[in-house]
Amino acid sequence: MQDSLRALVAEALGTALLIAIVVGAGLHAQRMAPDDAVIALGVSAVAGAAGLAALLVAFGGISGGHLNPVVSLSAFVRGALPPAQALRYVAAQTGGAVLGVAAIHLMYGEPALAASLRPRTGLAQWASEAFATFGLIGIGMATARVRPAMVPAAVSCWLGAGCWFTASSAYANPALTLACALTAAPCGMRVADVPGFVLAQCAGALAGTLLFHWLLKGRPSSEPSSQSSAQPSRKPDGSSVLLRADGAVDAQRQQRAERP
Repeated sequence: MQDSLRALVAEALGTALLIAIVVGAGLHAQRMAPDDAVIALGVSAVAGAAGLAALLVAFGGISGGHLNPVVSLSAFVRGALPPAQALRYVAAQTGGAVLGVAAIHLMYGEPALAASLRPRTGLAQWASEAFATFGLIGIGMATARVRPAMVPAAVSCWLGAGCWFTASSAYANPALTLACALTAAPCGMRVADVPGFVLAQCAGALAGTLLFHWLLKGRPSSEPSSQSSAQPSRKPDGSSVLLRADGAVDAQRQQRAERP
């Protein structure tokens, strides 16, 4: 019970900090260079990627470091997270996202919550979100299988690049999408545009999960075989599987001991 509670608190806190980084970086850039969208995007991309990497390292060992409802959805689809725990994760992430917006608004003297009027809709935006989320899930799963310690860096680099090469700036996170409807920062969007983004993100996450599960099936782990005699690691949901920083699970490595 205590482990489960810690995991939920970690997901809420980690998501709140992630939202604060993304929204705060945009607000800061907007105030320093109000007429320069390139600077705002560049600052948000660098700050978001760096902050996400740090948060994945910090919270990965507590809750798996999902910080994103579609990562929890992917873990559920792969049988890594029971339905009830997945729902609790999503609720914690959503609540954390709202708290993150309110906290960063307080720092900048803004109203706790403010509806955005910035339109973000259309096929190009939705396709970008599906593609960015597909890559997020796929890169996370593949990296967790062959180089687990590199998951935070790989995932963060993908999203940092996605800020530049996608038409939507690669939100790839329903909790972040909701938070952006509650702020007037450059990353903001209209509440009416949130469902389209979230559906596209879920579709991309599901496609990435299924395809990369097939691609990685039977692929040997890069972990040393000497770890096979270790005791299984217990997770907050009570299972004996190791939940990676991106929520990926490798059932063949259940007996890998946690290193100090």
